[in-house]
Amino acid sequence: MGCGGSKNQPENVGKQRRRLSVGEVDKTSMEDANDTGTEDDRGVLATLDKQTIIDMIGDDVGGRKLSIGTTQDAGKTSFANKSIQSLGDECDPVTYGLGYTCRKGLKPESPNQDAWFVLKLETSSIYAVFDGHGKTGHDVSLFVKENLPKLILRDSRWQSGDKKDILKDVFKKTQSLVATQDRLKKLQAQMSGTTATVCIHDHHDNTNDILTLGHVADSTAVLGKETEPNKWEGIKLTRDHKPELKDERARIEKAGGRVVFDGYANHRVYAKNGRYPGLNMSRCLGDLLGHQDCGISAEPEIKEYKVLPEDKILLLCSDGVWEFIEPLDAVKIAVEMPKNPMQNAEKLAKTAWDSWIREEGGTVVDDITVVLVTLQPGRRD
Repeated sequence: MGCGGSKNQPENVGKQRRRLSVGEVDKTSMEDANDTGTEDDRGVLATLDKQTIIDMIGDDVGGRKLSIGTTQDAGKTSFANKSIQSLGDECDPVTYGLGYTCRKGLKPESPNQDAWFVLKLETSSIYAVFDGHGKTGHDVSLFVKENLPKLILRDSRWQSGDKKDILKDVFKKTQSLVATQDRLKKLQAQMSGTTATVCIHDHHDNTNDILTLGHVADSTAVLGKETEPNKWEGIKLTRDHKPELKDERARIEKAGGRVVFDGYANHRVYAKNGRYPGLNMSRCLGDLLGHQDCGISAEPEIKEYKVLPEDKILLLCSDGVWEFIEPLDAVKIAVEMPKNPMQNAEKLAKTAWDSWIREEGGTVVDDITVVLVTLQPGRRD
């Protein structure tokens, strides 16, 4: 696991940042990204701003409609739960088999930079988690959380088309919108960005229960399978996009970037002749300088999965959970109380918090987000 040559010596990362997404960076190395934006993007942004996601669905889609997710929250109290907003029909999310929590980490310099989103419809759903990084990562994650799901619903293929193609196009468009907002100085995304893990769940009949996932970076999705009564498996449905992966390193180096081990826990991406952006991920949304100078990519990796009877839960979590908890251990916590997914989600978050405190000596805890979905093939309400 070398650093790719003698010129790529370990970059020292301060103790409080060594497990976080961005290490120290030399801001004097920054240059303005030359992203011109487009009139089309401005028009799309104006359209998206005019409607809530429930408004976009309209009356053509029957049955219950629920949209729920985080809002911007400037609070800096450690382990505080991030504010949420609910739109659409009033109902207890637990009746949908949902559990969720978004907890502020131990990072005094920033608010909670995680975000999450759930849309539940009669025959389909969307689940998503975003983990911001950089000085204004909370703004980028909020922007993506607010607009990426709307772009999915706005796509003409949403009702009957290939969800894999929709996700590929929507991630690309979202990155373009982030760049346009940065150029318009409505968002600062030169050195800030977000992960994105998005799942479209088609559950319109008992024989065609499909999960289609698109993701960049390391907010991992895990499937909980009950292979025998009370015997569980935790299956990762996404791979973490890390710079040291062979294919990711090749793309980064071809684009002129460097992959450097930080001497502690992470390989990080740097420009050829600069100490930025210092990211420990090889794909993300935002981070315009990293995309321009270092081969960082916003192209999502896509996976389609047919839900089987033994598949009981889906977890989408930020890496605040996965840093010290293995998939199987997370699944076991998430199924402890089958009728109370909300309490299970809270327990998983608290277990992750305690693990950070124990392993890092109370110096740093990343933001922690859990979205827990109970999968019930053949038992739709």
